[in-house]
Amino acid sequence: MKTLTLFLAILLNSVLLIAQENLEVKVRYLFYKELAKNKIHNAFLNVHSTSKNINIDLAKGNFVNGDSVSKKNPFYTASIGKTFTATSIAILKDKNKLSFKDKISKFLSADVLSQLHILNGIDYSNEITIENLLQHTSGLPDYFEDETIDGSPNVINQLFLQPDKIWTPIECIQFTKQKMKPLFAPGKGYHYTDTEYVLLGLIIEKVSGMEFHNFIKENIFKPLQMDQSYFNLRSEPIKSTNKMAEIYVGGTEISSFKSLSADWAGGGIVSTTSDLISFQKALFNNKILEPETLKAMQNWIPETMGMYYGFGLRKIVLNELSPQLPKLELIGHSGSTGSFLYYCPDLDVYVSGTLNQVEAVQNSILLIANLLVEIDK
Repeated sequence: MKTLTLFLAILLNSVLLIAQENLEVKVRYLFYKELAKNKIHNAFLNVHSTSKNINIDLAKGNFVNGDSVSKKNPFYTASIGKTFTATSIAILKDKNKLSFKDKISKFLSADVLSQLHILNGIDYSNEITIENLLQHTSGLPDYFEDETIDGSPNVINQLFLQPDKIWTPIECIQFTKQKMKPLFAPGKGYHYTDTEYVLLGLIIEKVSGMEFHNFIKENIFKPLQMDQSYFNLRSEPIKSTNKMAEIYVGGTEISSFKSLSADWAGGGIVSTTSDLISFQKALFNNKILEPETLKAMQNWIPETMGMYYGFGLRKIVLNELSPQLPKLELIGHSGSTGSFLYYCPDLDVYVSGTLNQVEAVQNSILLIANLLVEIDK
């Protein structure tokens, strides 16, 4: 009987190993196909599930000088950083330092609040709550992509016009107030904007008494041993790390632009796929926040077809994007550089990575969907 039991155990392990090897072959195929199809310069992908014994970590592509990228090269995570900012606010909430319902006027200076939100002659600046900022319901415009009132370049265009400019958080807020108009009264709509997350970064600094990047380092990076993660242009990783992978807008490589400093609490983190998954696993396993706080962060409102927004978290329902896709949900965040960090609770699978190409954001979501279809078979 013991011999039979041992034989069956060996057989089962062999079957599982073959299945895992077949899955990795399929994942590699989908990953490399995406790179070739869209002429991606470099890309990273990590698919992980402890319960399914999946751990696939891929990197492919080259630097401008011809050197190959590797899994050890960190990359610019862009708006994935919003999840870190929202989590930082939630950490302060769990420490009873603030409430999601608090008015931002409780924490921000008069200079920051002055003329911040004036709509149709009514000043709503003192009515905005932290919750409004977290969920993009304040009505504030986005300094990156919204149109300016005088037709001058917005910040996304100024990244290219002034690549050597260092933007401070206050400059970003001042630009918004001087060049743009609010869209609606607080709580009366949804509009995705980095402006709100800059304000959240300022609130974190005010409440904690620490620089924003240091707060995240001490409260998230260090406890989770995210040693390869840091803030672009503002801090260093805990341990020495390799060169950041290059980012492309069309054929233009922008990773050396100092003007990327405009992306601060809305998305200035540089990290690796493994560090990002360490963070998300800790978040969804209640290692960072109280369970009720994490639940509050997942109070979803509609964003666009098949997508919903919480507090620095986005939910994607695949079969609402396309009826051909399975009924699976993703929770996490994407970035404008084609970066992604999502958890699929239906399959208990984590996916992180980037295509490092601004034009490839939709492609990154399609890649994740195709990967999950294979895992779900």
